Amino acid sequence: MQIVLIGAGSAQFGLGTLGDIFSSEKLEGSTVTLVDINERALQAVQKSADAYIKEHQIPFKVESTTDRRRALRGADVVVISIEVGNRFELWDEDWTVAQQYGIRQVYGENGGAGGVFHSLRITPSIVEICDDVVELAPDAWVFNYSNPMTAITTTVLRKYPDLKFVGMCHEIASLERYLPSILETPFSNLTLRSAGLNHFSVLLEAHYRDSGKDAYPDILAKAPAFFEKEPGYSDILAYSNAHNREFETEGSTWRPLPEGTVSRKAWADRTLFKKVLEHYQLLPITVDSHFGEYLSWAWEVADHKGIKDFYTYYRNRLAHAREFKIEKKRHERLVNILEGIIDNSGYEESAVNIMNGTLIPELPPTIAVEVPGRIYAKGIKGITFNDYPKGMAALLRNYCGVYDLTAEAVLTGKKEYVIQALLANPVVDRVREIPELVDLMIERQEKWLGYLK
Repeated sequence: MQIVLIGAGSAQFGLGTLGDIFSSEKLEGSTVTLVDINERALQAVQKSADAYIKEHQIPFKVESTTDRRRALRGADVVVISIEVGNRFELWDEDWTVAQQYGIRQVYGENGGAGGVFHSLRITPSIVEICDDVVELAPDAWVFNYSNPMTAITTTVLRKYPDLKFVGMCHEIASLERYLPSILETPFSNLTLRSAGLNHFSVLLEAHYRDSGKDAYPDILAKAPAFFEKEPGYSDILAYSNAHNREFETEGSTWRPLPEGTVSRKAWADRTLFKKVLEHYQLLPITVDSHFGEYLSWAWEVADHKGIKDFYTYYRNRLAHAREFKIEKKRHERLVNILEGIIDNSGYEESAVNIMNGTLIPELPPTIAVEVPGRIYAKGIKGITFNDYPKGMAALLRNYCGVYDLTAEAVLTGKKEYVIQALLANPVVDRVREIPELVDLMIERQEKWLGYLK
């Protein structure tokens, strides 16, 4: 295979993905091309790859270039993990400027007003990459790791409906982190299905493999007692500062703090999570910082300190210069999917972001959804949920219009769609200030939002 990694100057993404690829015997003989606009960072990753290949004598070739179009010619697989500008400075603006205008958003990465501006800023760059893919490698698979996942996937597939574009998110790993403790059974003994929008998804089905018994009643009965005591990000940040340790939390399948650690605050940063369990009888896949971005009432019940501490921990961890190295093990689910494509296996991948169509009939067909999917050589067949819970579907529909208008704003460059996306947003309860807010954000982030007229 010809595999292209775009954004590979990030040691975490570049070296981590190389380790994933090197772990697969089915991918042996592949050429991996590293692409980044930062040549210095790119060469550092290349140097590490060369040293690893030489030391371990593995049958892979790694090359690098700043010329994206050259890399894409004849590619079989393209993996995208990028951000534009200074991610945290811009995220801070997404989050805090909207709050200054009275918009009560608990976080600002994917949903709410902040999520709209983040989407408008990064999606055009990914669309441009896909423009090149369609021209130079039209049959390639494209896997996107960048957020806001639903906005990006919806926009790309609206422009290129035949492109094999798949959004990948590791939030699904939270189930492996917690359910074995809740249910007192190995994760391998569980079959699970979740669905919704990215970062706005819930567990729908759970069964024990050994008995075939429905596990959901046990989850609903036992989860509250578990999460009431489970440490949150305030606890993780405090422990990290006290012991000068860092923990892998995003996408990790294991609980970071020592066994027996109890949160100093009941429900920690899952106070919104608690309300979803109570009123919808459904288990969210992610924590309040993400889930709450989509809900008008999140501000009332969210643990704001916990969310701030999550952001502080995440920012500190990514900003801190750490030594990354290639490890021949799987961190993400990409390689499993590539092996499924090679084998035409039809195995069920737990979470992929693809266009809805009729996968969740309660939602519009031209919005990307996050569902399990069966992997085949020619494409992914998403799992259909004809009986999606109506209460949750109503919450999702409330946000689908925002994604619809955000995609149209990117594709047309019309500022009026941005204003309308904000006015449709469940988190926004202002009207007079919105045009001024949009103009201010375009002015502040003109390099990336200047296309909006």
